[in-house]
Amino acid sequence: MELEEFLSSIQEFLNLQLFNLQDTPVTIMSMVIFVIFLTIFLFAGSFLRRFLQGKFLDKFEIEAGLKYTLARVAQYIVVVLGVLISFQFVGIDLTSLAVIFGLLSVGIGFGLQNITANFISGLIIMFERPITVGDRVDVNGIEGDVTEISIRSTKIRTLNNISIIVPNTQFVENNVINFSHGDPTFRLDINVGVSYSSDLDTVLKALNEVANEHPKVMKNPKHQVHLTEFADSSWEMQLRVWIPNVKERYILRNEMHQAIVRKFEEYNIEIPFPQRDLHVRSTVDLPVQSQQ
Repeated sequence: MELEEFLSSIQEFLNLQLFNLQDTPVTIMSMVIFVIFLTIFLFAGSFLRRFLQGKFLDKFEIEAGLKYTLARVAQYIVVVLGVLISFQFVGIDLTSLAVIFGLLSVGIGFGLQNITANFISGLIIMFERPITVGDRVDVNGIEGDVTEISIRSTKIRTLNNISIIVPNTQFVENNVINFSHGDPTFRLDINVGVSYSSDLDTVLKALNEVANEHPKVMKNPKHQVHLTEFADSSWEMQLRVWIPNVKERYILRNEMHQAIVRKFEEYNIEIPFPQRDLHVRSTVDLPVQSQQ
């Protein structure tokens, strides 16, 4: 008997009406069912995204950025469908949802503009794809690789392995440098000064050999060597090489610098340092006028 009373009290509690939404009573039971269904669809969307990224889409020759976009869109579709189905199960029809969205629009007008702008910007990024996962970008002077694009923000991992969360509006409203967009190749410019006493043909030969001997310098487009400026104490030379991956430019710049030093030592080419000539003038004795 006590068990029946206990179950009856639980049933009464679950059937307790919280509020009405367009003549539709919303009870504690309906809210529990709504949360359960919504949780299931959230997990289903996350599982579908991991499945598409990890196994299914790997069977097709699709670039990594497009795989990520397709998987994310599929996840959001499942979540949206889950929200609609969850509302239907608790007895709230689409007309009632229109009322809810109408109330949300009032809230958007009073303080959710940034969230809405980031949400819309996230959709633009996913479908227009000005940036994709794996791209090397520069945002407000911060350089890093895009690791995740969500509906509100984008995660960038800097060269120092620091994660930075950037609102999506930054990529839509501001200037963003995308080094990897469409083509990851990059022209690397190496500047070096040589002494005026050097033989120009020998300098050109040395720099050409540095470019030809490096295994990661592209043969097409072909590298170039320029004499860019006659400075105070040196000829300013510039070696322009093309590399296949912009993300390696700092490593390759270091390797090219070391190769140039070794090659110049081999050909006895001097890299001068700034020099200044100091001329000291002797003092001149000025006549002293006597005071009267």
